[in-house]
Amino acid sequence: MVRSIHGTCIIEYKPKGGPTETINFTPPFRRLKIFPELEKRLKVKLPHPRTLDTPEAVEMLDKICVDNQVDCPTPRTAPRLLDKLIGHFLEKECINPTFLIEHPQVMSPLAKYHRSDEGLTERFELFVRKMEICNAYTELNDPIEQQKRFSQQAKDRGAGDEEAQMVDADFIMALKYGLPPTGGCGMGIDRIAMLLTNSDSIKEVLLFPSENPPPPKKKKRTAENPEKKKRGRQKIPNKTTKLQL
Repeated sequence: MVRSIHGTCIIEYKPKGGPTETINFTPPFRRLKIFPELEKRLKVKLPHPRTLDTPEAVEMLDKICVDNQVDCPTPRTAPRLLDKLIGHFLEKECINPTFLIEHPQVMSPLAKYHRSDEGLTERFELFVRKMEICNAYTELNDPIEQQKRFSQQAKDRGAGDEEAQMVDADFIMALKYGLPPTGGCGMGIDRIAMLLTNSDSIKEVLLFPSENPPPPKKKKRTAENPEKKKRGRQKIPNKTTKLQL
């Protein structure tokens, strides 16, 4: 698509009032495994992904954020602390298309567990110019595991994390009937359109803007004929039309 529009995989994005940015869409895109890449930049050994919901792991992640001046508003749960660390250390490097892969389970309640690395999931996010373009994963189809994930999410929500999922009993019941191997992908088409059309704001390319249209301009009131004004308030009598068959 990029080559079709621009004739090349390398484009220049020129935001108003900012420097020109070169973005290289030439495949293959770079892949960053979240945990190893975070450990490389932090120069510390992170808690094992399967233990991230323990108080000890949360305390360690909290200290890492404090030591690196990474702000995270309360509640400082493991998913929120990790999300801030990823944004601070990894997402800012993603100018050219980059996949962030293998998210921990505590951040991905609906994604299937990794088939070889315990505590991780089969999930990826694509970033371009530090913006998330898509989020995709293998769907979790194990009702017992899904119940555990929802329970942890409910615990985080009880601690004040409004982004955490609530327990969905109907969804659990549906999984018990069976879900075949499934994958899902959500893509921000508007963000891609913004980059490829050199638009300064996503509002310029939204197909269905959520903002309300501006209110109509008020007309200046002028002196009116009292009789005319009175007639204007009269009701028009109802008219009936015969329908001829």
